Amino acid sequence: MRHRYACAAGAVLMAALAACSPSAPSNEAAGPSLAPVADTSAPAGPSATPSVSPSTAAGASATDPATPTDNPGSGGTGAAAATSSCAQGPRQRDVEVALNKLRIWGAVTVDGKQSNADCAVIKKFQKRYAISPASGRAGDTTASVAQRLAATDPSKCQAGTGLVACVDLTHQTTYIMNGGKMVWGPTVTRTGKPGYATPSGWFKVFDRAPKHWSNPYKVWLPYWQQFYNGDGFHQTTTYIHDMSIGSHGCVNLLPVDAKKYYSTLKYGSRVHLYGRRPGT
Repeated sequence: MRHRYACAAGAVLMAALAACSPSAPSNEAAGPSLAPVADTSAPAGPSATPSVSPSTAAGASATDPATPTDNPGSGGTGAAAATSSCAQGPRQRDVEVALNKLRIWGAVTVDGKQSNADCAVIKKFQKRYAISPASGRAGDTTASVAQRLAATDPSKCQAGTGLVACVDLTHQTTYIMNGGKMVWGPTVTRTGKPGYATPSGWFKVFDRAPKHWSNPYKVWLPYWQQFYNGDGFHQTTTYIHDMSIGSHGCVNLLPVDAKKYYSTLKYGSRVHLYGRRPGT
């Protein structure tokens, strides 16, 4: 259950007694527990340009799931395409379609075939979103991230002209709006697991710290920004693309995104969470 804060008269709000680092993996099947993103989903608006060099994203420890035919020498979908030195993954066309909709990572040819040009774009995309390995191979994780980002519609945040941190719970993405434009993102997030669903609604940041200690879970939460009960933004403590697990209600961010959110948002900044994470 979420924790509440004790207040002392005339004193500032105490540090959070509880925060929501991801739980340990359960017996659920690995991979995203998200509804498929249709190829006809609306792309992000023209202002959804990356505000950070793709190469600055932090690395990760898990890998983009492989299939039995992923051995480059097997002759299957994992075999290196004739026109590229990079391996071709089973989701090549899906990734091409999604990246073509985003139109911010470079030109890709939507033909379901790997090429050196396609590989370079996919690698850049994987590095930005800390998908490991960033090899240019289009696996399930790369396809899921690309499709979710392409399906993110900034108009649904209803941010107006003010500064708003938006969280699309359905697609597990997040971005920052200001002046009616997307100034950061879209990027990936991971929110509350079943039983700890991150709530939708409008909130405001009311507590923040560059490094916050979670008493219940015995872990440091970098770039902490609290907006509801024990829920807040913070840098993820696990591989963010493992969607078989989740937080206890917090909005997990990649390191580069957590730093940007912390430098951009302030006390009182508005936060709009909409939709619902599938499975919660």
